[in-house]
Amino acid sequence: MIHFVISDGRRAEVIGLYMVEHGATVRAASAHFGISKSTVHKDVTTDLRHQNPALFAAVAELLEKNKSERHLRGGEATRQKYSKCKYKPSTM
Repeated sequence: MIHFVISDGRRAEVIGLYMVEHGATVRAASAHFGISKSTVHKDVTTDLRHQNPALFAAVAELLEKNKSERHLRGGEATRQKYSKCKYKPSTM
């Protein structure tokens, strides 16, 4: 996690660039910058639209991709969680 101060006027652009360059989710970006998911989402969906429309379009495309894949990531996380604690019958 990185804790540094980004001026509010540039925060949306910095977060947007990070998300596009790393293919990051809102959750990953919020963890990286040490701010809430709500703040990241507001910055990249509302503020960025007015500050940098081209970057906003790239971030919006990434958010849509992440949204379309989230059920797959959730299913994989659940599969891994339960694969660790499955009952394995002994072979006698």
